[in-house]
This record gives sequence, structure tokens and C-alpha cells, in this order.
Amino acid sequence: MKIVSSLPFGIENINSENIVQNFYDGNFQSSVSKEHLNVINPSLGEVIAKVPLSTTTELESAIKSAKIAFKNWSQTPIKERAQIFYKYKTLLEKNITELSNLIQEENGKIFSEAKAEIEKAIELSEFACSIPQLITGEILEVSKGVECRIDKFPIGVVASIVPFNFPSMVPHWTIPNSLVLGNTILVKPSQQVPLSSLRIAELLKESGLPDGVFNIIHGTEKIVDLICNHSDIDAVTFVGSTRVAKIVYQKSTQKLKRALCLGGAKNHLFVMPDANIEMASTNIALSMSGCAGQRCMAASAIVAVGQVDKIINQLCEEVKKFIPGKTLGAVISEEAKTRIEKYITEAEKNGAKILVDGRNVKVNGKENGYFVGPTVIDFVKPEMKIATEEVFGPVIVIIRAKNIDEGLSIQKKSEYGNAASVYTQDGAVANYIMQNASAGMIGVNIGVPVPREPFSFGGWNSSKFGVGDITGKSSIEFFTKLKKTTIKWNPIQNSNWMS
Repeated sequence: MKIVSSLPFGIENINSENIVQNFYDGNFQSSVSKEHLNVINPSLGEVIAKVPLSTTTELESAIKSAKIAFKNWSQTPIKERAQIFYKYKTLLEKNITELSNLIQEENGKIFSEAKAEIEKAIELSEFACSIPQLITGEILEVSKGVECRIDKFPIGVVASIVPFNFPSMVPHWTIPNSLVLGNTILVKPSQQVPLSSLRIAELLKESGLPDGVFNIIHGTEKIVDLICNHSDIDAVTFVGSTRVAKIVYQKSTQKLKRALCLGGAKNHLFVMPDANIEMASTNIALSMSGCAGQRCMAASAIVAVGQVDKIINQLCEEVKKFIPGKTLGAVISEEAKTRIEKYITEAEKNGAKILVDGRNVKVNGKENGYFVGPTVIDFVKPEMKIATEEVFGPVIVIIRAKNIDEGLSIQKKSEYGNAASVYTQDGAVANYIMQNASAGMIGVNIGVPVPREPFSFGGWNSSKFGVGDITGKSSIEFFTKLKKTTIKWNPIQNSNWMS
């Protein structure tokens, strides 16, 4: 068992096994649990570490650590809290190669995608540094000698439950903003990719973050359930499948917590006959194949409006340029590979036509890796399973529509509403899609319409449960509560009812 990336802390070697540690009270802590799960390098199919299924006592210790730290941290001036993230951002930049290698190792991405993930984490941290300029209080003289003011206060201990597909970026959706705003945080990483969180903890400590402000607890459903029900956790964020997002949201809000839970997606890309062939084909290929299709913003379904066969033919040529093991990373597990290929086979049996087939891929030197090649499937019916469910792999289906309204009808029937895009050179058509597609994020000639900071990330329908978005300016409202104060010092004669 070997870990390529150097981790001075966070892993202990016991009987030649790399055992992942928790992090609380400002230190890495060994779990006493005898239950562990394998952490597997998806590109090689090799075990690189073991992650503990933490005990209830260890969770209690982590939450206590965050609760105790909240008192002093919340009273630290926000300018001082932000200064820590200026230092942290610099450390992310300094260690970008090492952090990218670590993501490659535990997640299976190619290096450029892993590096892009860290670059986004840097941008998210940079935005957090600007928060002091965005939350200045409001004050107004509402009557003679009477003022009203509004101030934002942190809400307390925040739990962040994060997925496998972005081991660093998604945790940074919550960590910088929630902490600069004065909260403390407990992160529950995916058991499949727990290593990046250890390095985050180390760099935050090096940046000067006080002990207890940032904490990590490892585990699976049991730990998540305890987090949702714990009285000392004030808010929960979750990113993952819609099925689990619903459960986490329901359990958390039932215990009167704030909750913002992001689920799955089935992103529809409207391709119009006037679309630029080269731009549309290359962009869609990148959208469906990037990160091996394991992202909630990936292109999932093309709504082909009218005669667009030239674009589809060129798309097929473009996706063939993605070479598994070189320019296309692995999917997360053997189970994921089997599930994705099952979707493809079932669609074929039901009458769909496979234009590019990514099943049964083997990579020289990585024969045990979990690779699925880019797959393009035409003549898919809207009611087919592969057209309605999230595949979460480098697979795109083509659904034919006679006109825009028929295409929009197909898109609106989806239970999801994360993103939608349109490829056209006609501004009126683009605007019609922008106004009528049922999705929280829209792209025009862009296959992955992720908003850049300070604009926020979040979908509609069953792609999100809760109010507000998880990043950008919108996140400030989620991570704070308002205090409204009315002030009167001097008695004023002839005062009116407002005085």
C-alpha cells in the first residue's frame, strides 16, 4: 500500500496499512473504530489507504471542538478572520501541484482537471476575503432622533457533507465563506476520497486558523444521520445525489436546523440548426467527458431541434479524441463503471443507436482501473431510463425534437433543474430558452454554465432543497442571521408615532 503524495500528517501507518485520521481540537486524531473502508485509486484499482467509520464518541468530540471554538472565533473581527484566508489562498497557490496530484490519486481525474479544481478552490477563497466589504451593516434615521440598523451575525456550528467527485472544490463551497462569516465547521468527506480534506486541514492550521474552528469526521450513513439529528449543529449543507439530499434535508429541518442540500442533475443542451458546428461539437464533447462525466453540471442530454446531424457527426469525432487513461480520467469505482455500462446496454436493447461506444475499455498499464470511454447515444426516447436518470459518467444521449417548444416540454418534465444550455447564433432563440428552461443555471453556447464568483451556484427543482445558493453572495444569507436594532437617545418634542 503506497500513497504517492506526501502527507506529513493525517495518516498513520499501522501494520503496513495507511489509516486515515479525523481532525478536531486543532490536531489529527486516531479513530478507535475497528471498522474501516478501503480508499482505492480508481485509475489503478489499488487500495491506497483505509478510512475509519468513526464512533459516536469521536463525532461528539469533533462537534464539541467546533462549539467551544465558536465563542472566540465569532467574536474575532471579520477583518482578522479574512486575513487568515489571504494566507490560506497563498498556500493553495504554493502547493497547487501537490494538491492536484492528491486529487488524481484518490479521485482518478487527469492532472489538468485536478489542477482546475484547486484553481476554483483558490477563487472561492479569494471571494471569501472580499466578504468584509459585502456585509457592512445598514443604518437609517427612520424618525427624528430614532435610528434602525441591521447587522449580520454567524449562526454557529455548520456541518458540510461533501461528495467524491470534487474532493477539494466542493468543500471550498462552504469552508471559506462560512468561516470568514464567523461560523465554525465540521466537514464529513466522502469515504471514497478522504485524503484531500486532510491537506486542507493542515494548510488551514498553517494559515493561523484557531484550533476547533475547522474539524473533520469520517464515516458513512450513520455519521450523516447523527449530524442531521445533533442539537449542537446549527446548519447542514450537503452535496450529492438527489435521493440522499432529500433525506438529509428532511432530517435536518425536522430538527429545526437550516439546511441547503444540492442533489443530482440531468442537464439538457438544446442544439439548434444554426449552431456553430465547431464550437458546439467541441464544447459539448468537453462538457460530457470532462471529469469523466462525474459532475452535476455535465452535459447529459442533447435536445436536437430540427436537422442538426452535421453537428452530431462532428461531436462523435470530437469525443473520440478523449483517450481513457490519458485525456479522460477514471470513474470512481468498479460499481460505478458497471452501473454506467448497464445504462448504455439497456438503452441499446430498447432501440437507441450507439454512435460512439465507451464500454469495455482497458488501458495499458492500468488494466485494473475503472475506465469508461465517451459514449454518444442517438434516437433516445424521452421516457427511457437513460433519458430521465442521472448516469454520472461520460455519456450523452440525443433526443430528437421538431421544434423549441417540444424540446422545452421534454426538459421541463425532468425532475431535475440544475442546468440547461442552448447552442445557437440567434439571440431571440437564446433568450427564449433562457426565459423558459426550468433550470437554475443557463448557458448560451456554454456546456458547463458554472457561475464565477461572486455569482452563486445552485439549481432548481429536485437539484436543490433549501433557500438560497451555496456559493457567492447568496451564501452570505445562509451562513448568517440578522439582528435588527432600533435606537433612541434624545427625547424629541412633537414626536410622531414612529418615534
